[in-house]
Amino acid sequence: MSFFQELKRRNVFRVGIAYVIVAWLLLQVADTLGPALLLPEWFQSGVVFVLILGFPLVLVFAWAFELTPEGLKREKDVDRSRSITPKTGQKLNLTIIALLGLAVVYLGLDKFVFEHEHPDAAGSGAPSIAVLPFANMSDDASNEFFADGITEELLNLLAKIPELQVTSRTSAFQFKGKEIDIPTVAKQLNVAHVLEGSVRKSGTKVRITAQLIDADTDRHVWSDTYDRELDDIFAIQDEIARKVVDVLHVTLLGQAPTTQKTDADAYTLYLEGLHFMDLDGPDFWPQAQAKFDQALEIDPGYAPAWFGKAEAIRELANWGDYDLAEGTELARQWARHALELDPTLAEAWALLAQIELTYDWDWAATADLVDKALQYGPRSPRALAEAARLNQVLGRLDEARSYFDAALAVDPLSNTRLRDAGVVAFWLQDYARADSLFRKIEALYPEGAWPNDRIAVAIMEGRYGDAERLVEAILEWPGYSDSVREYVFRFSSAYALPFVGRRAEAEAALEWLISERGAALSYQYAEIYATHGKPDKAFEWLETGFEYRDGGLTYLLVDPWLEPLHDDPRWRPLLEKMKLLDYWDAMQEKQRTKPAAPGAPA
Repeated sequence: MSFFQELKRRNVFRVGIAYVIVAWLLLQVADTLGPALLLPEWFQSGVVFVLILGFPLVLVFAWAFELTPEGLKREKDVDRSRSITPKTGQKLNLTIIALLGLAVVYLGLDKFVFEHEHPDAAGSGAPSIAVLPFANMSDDASNEFFADGITEELLNLLAKIPELQVTSRTSAFQFKGKEIDIPTVAKQLNVAHVLEGSVRKSGTKVRITAQLIDADTDRHVWSDTYDRELDDIFAIQDEIARKVVDVLHVTLLGQAPTTQKTDADAYTLYLEGLHFMDLDGPDFWPQAQAKFDQALEIDPGYAPAWFGKAEAIRELANWGDYDLAEGTELARQWARHALELDPTLAEAWALLAQIELTYDWDWAATADLVDKALQYGPRSPRALAEAARLNQVLGRLDEARSYFDAALAVDPLSNTRLRDAGVVAFWLQDYARADSLFRKIEALYPEGAWPNDRIAVAIMEGRYGDAERLVEAILEWPGYSDSVREYVFRFSSAYALPFVGRRAEAEAALEWLISERGAALSYQYAEIYATHGKPDKAFEWLETGFEYRDGGLTYLLVDPWLEPLHDDPRWRPLLEKMKLLDYWDAMQEKQRTKPAAPGAPA
């Protein structure tokens, strides 16, 4: 018997073919899970190396050993007359056919499902791009805020081009300081091109290097370096934006947007203000506001700085570090002034919509402002989120989910967008998706995740022991300060511990919250009392929240924690005060006329 025939008899060829198919399928799985789990860039290469190393070993094993009715034996110890290699070969043939079928199914899913997961992403036909944080090449490390600010302003400029799909800042900045290859970045952000570069600032001189990269080939399609005076920084941004449009062959339906110009010193102060806003917290918002004020002292007509002031004071008022009524009114005035100076600021329109929605409770005015925000920022995550929240408030959860998903497609790694999508999934009782999104937040932002989101899912699914364990884990949660950790622990304890019989601890936690936070958490107290069978207390805090203008009351129609109150005679009068009664009745009518599921009792 020839060597070739002996290889065939021992099923070496069949084993090799099966191994190759399995290896290919494993590579597809690794390629999918790698970006989703934020695995390092060497992960895929490591899988390939192991599979290549295993191939000759498998062939040698198939040659040297044979499967017999008594188990695995060395081939030379098997009597040829008792060999079952023909039967083993038939089984291998069936295995190969099954594996090929699985590969065909995967290819079909990859072509017709996976690539169309996000209709607004790169596959939509619009050129897509992410602007990665420009590196700070200045000798002074404190100039990093300047490089970040240039990146953000350039990103905002490109985002004003409706014919271009631009990933939001929050997701793009996830890769700051990380050594991740461009194709991996592009895949996680679902874009076809990446713009990156560096900034060197020395006195009044600035050097900006920019390069546009095709994600599929990982090749530069354009690069340039600009050596200018600081006063020319706006012209550089405009030139880069125009070059991106030209290289990507974007056909503009209108005039290309340009950067709003201001004094160089005012612009530097404004970028410092953005830096403190991005740090996100009550310790930084006053510093941001101070920088915006200094910028406006130099240039009172600089619209972005007015919007920055409005955003900072609104955050402080929401947090409780500034009077809610006064802070909200100042935010409204400053945002309006920003729009008088530049009516194209989509974020300012969205902020006004947020105020009308969560403070004024004027649904018609909110709708008008949302339309304005979407007019000037059709792909602005913030504008899309406000459109979603309006639908959410009015009980239109399916429409809300569509807008939140659109915002997530533009900003796929954002803590806020992931949580928005998770919360609406929770309200739609899609607990698996909600929990998946909340877990992703924990993986990306361990210091900024709220464990009570997953606790809520566990309670709704009846997994009270899991909810209790998650509450206890908060005491060891990474990234929190002691004060924030205690607040989150008490908050979650008040919700969850009664379900496992620890009512005294839950009541103590709730009393602590009320003494520490007062009326600022009126709506949350009402949720807790409603959930645990104390409707009088729940309505008492809802009335307090109404007087306080607690934005939580906008969730009345969709909040499952308040379901125990729905049949109470005080429920409908409360909805009427909130101008939500008609929407509630429409929801109930829709539910009554909804077709029964197949097989459901008549």
